[in-house]
Amino acid sequence: MVFALILMALLIVSLLANFGHWLHSLAPVKSAHGGSIGPRLEEATLEDNGAPYRIAVIDLDGIITSRAMDQGGYTMVDLIKAELDRAKDDDKIKAVVLRVDSPGGEVLASDDIYRAIQEFQRESSKPVITSMGSLAASGGYYVSAASRWIVCNELTITGSIGVIMHAWNYRTLMDKVGLQPEVYKSGKFKDMLSGERSPAQIPPEEHALVQALIDETYGRFKDVVAEGRGHAHQKNKETGKALASDWKDYADGRVFSGTQAFDLGFVDELGNFDAAVDRAKRIAGIERANLIQYQQHYDLSDFFRMFGKSRASVIRVDLGMETPKLEAGQLYFLSPTFVH
Repeated sequence: MVFALILMALLIVSLLANFGHWLHSLAPVKSAHGGSIGPRLEEATLEDNGAPYRIAVIDLDGIITSRAMDQGGYTMVDLIKAELDRAKDDDKIKAVVLRVDSPGGEVLASDDIYRAIQEFQRESSKPVITSMGSLAASGGYYVSAASRWIVCNELTITGSIGVIMHAWNYRTLMDKVGLQPEVYKSGKFKDMLSGERSPAQIPPEEHALVQALIDETYGRFKDVVAEGRGHAHQKNKETGKALASDWKDYADGRVFSGTQAFDLGFVDELGNFDAAVDRAKRIAGIERANLIQYQQHYDLSDFFRMFGKSRASVIRVDLGMETPKLEAGQLYFLSPTFVH
């Protein structure tokens, strides 16, 4: 009890000491019409170089998902859109560096972020330069393809261009324990992807329907790669890498090292985060820039809600990240290592 009172007192003192800044950052991101459209953000300086211009650093980290991240119901997509909106409205920000360290994730969430980056560059004329971390595969690459320039390390794992849908068939196990399902359905395919049926009960047409869905989404992925890399090459006045003529032969789900991706034209440059920042300055036409980042703002109401918050169902993956449980039947742009 005493510890709780001391903690509350420290929080109150901290809020009072920074009241002006807190009051300003309390407001959520606003649309052009004044309506709330996203999470509350506050600005943090990553690197102060005493420059008149700034570069915003936006992180895309972990599995790309449309699941809510907080009590406000905001998703990863909401957060990145809000950060891009802030960068677009700030005249001192001349470029964005997108740091990607992701195995991919949900198809729709990946596509939403891709489109948000495209829209940001089109409306603001500010370039987005992607800096790939240790992993930028599948949906992680899909999102990166919207960028004006892509930088990756020689040892970055990227690629994995493709679509995957995962499900379990547990009918054999049900038979072993004597469990017999009874299914009433309105149409032949209403129980599509159900794991209760034996393989012999699954009509060939169902396989064709599912595969057609996969092929259509895969076609969209290839279109994104061709469109994004082609547009970037045109905007870069051919200083970046063009896609190799046989790039589609490598868009079969395999992963590449950064060096292989560079040779095939999937990225423009080999280098680290600092190289991406230097490239952003060159493309933006500035010599010096301060680096800033947007962070989600939490207040006392968020703090108290944490005490009553129950943990969502999660799984642990070998990169040490805590990720949402993947859903059977859901389409993913995801490296196969993360499916099970």
